[in-house]
Amino acid sequence: MSKVAWLFPGQGSQAVGMGVALAEAESAARAVLQDADAALGFPLSKLMAEGPEETLKLTEHTQPAILTHSTMVVRAWAHRIPKPDFAAGHSLGEYSALVALGALGFQDAVRTVRERGRAMQEAVPVGVGAMAALLGMSLADVEASCAEAAALTGKIVVPANFNGPGQIVIAGHAEAVEAAMAAAKARGGRKMMKLPVSAPFHSPLMEPAKARMEPILQGLNFKAPLCPLVNNVDAAAVSEPDALRDGLVRQIPGAVRWQATLDLLLDRGVTTFLELGPGKVLAGLVKRQAKEKGLEVVALSLGVPEDLAQLG
Repeated sequence: MSKVAWLFPGQGSQAVGMGVALAEAESAARAVLQDADAALGFPLSKLMAEGPEETLKLTEHTQPAILTHSTMVVRAWAHRIPKPDFAAGHSLGEYSALVALGALGFQDAVRTVRERGRAMQEAVPVGVGAMAALLGMSLADVEASCAEAAALTGKIVVPANFNGPGQIVIAGHAEAVEAAMAAAKARGGRKMMKLPVSAPFHSPLMEPAKARMEPILQGLNFKAPLCPLVNNVDAAAVSEPDALRDGLVRQIPGAVRWQATLDLLLDRGVTTFLELGPGKVLAGLVKRQAKEKGLEVVALSLGVPEDLAQLG
């Protein structure tokens, strides 16, 4: 039988104006914005609607904004879209997934991801760390490039995001990332590009952020989700509240295993993927990965009112 997965985007999907049309169209979405403003003690809704972009791009604002938009979509349209058999979120999106599944309260989550953004930003001084996308390379070649760069520089660089076949992001000390890009080019890498981020997320340099966030996450009340969550750090389907919490702790310095996450969902018979929130990145990754496996899927991005027409 055909199964459904809800997917939730992570950092990079934000844009000034996010959520505006949805809030105008749906009272349930407006209520989420009000809850976010109340929980944070400042008008996140105004920042999402009007910017400025540079302020919205600050990690401590980006993370609650994306979580809020995804929650607006779920609260507004949950009765109009197929119920999930599984859910997953890319990095920050894992919090959105847990809110959508009833495992974590929205106000707790939005306060937590703001602190998560601060902790991740402050773990490494600006300019010390970097991230880069290496395209068209095998995992073995990426790992070899990182190992060579680490040995050459004496610094840290590791694979951080396994986004799909031939789409791997590395993170670490800026000097080591540059060296890994050079090593990757020598190995025939098709394209390397530095990412416009301010910290080396999902690398061992995030251990201070993990230490800062662990007691906060331990203090939150997690409940059993409506369906299993496929977490980032293990790419495993989990439902136990303690396992959900533990996954959020370990994902901070751990790699995002998105390719393995989609493999699991496809292997479990998921044929309908709904990306809920801003942007269309995850639906695109699903389509490419399913095509490589010779599978036919429906992958839709739902973030603005006109997107509902795709449901028929």
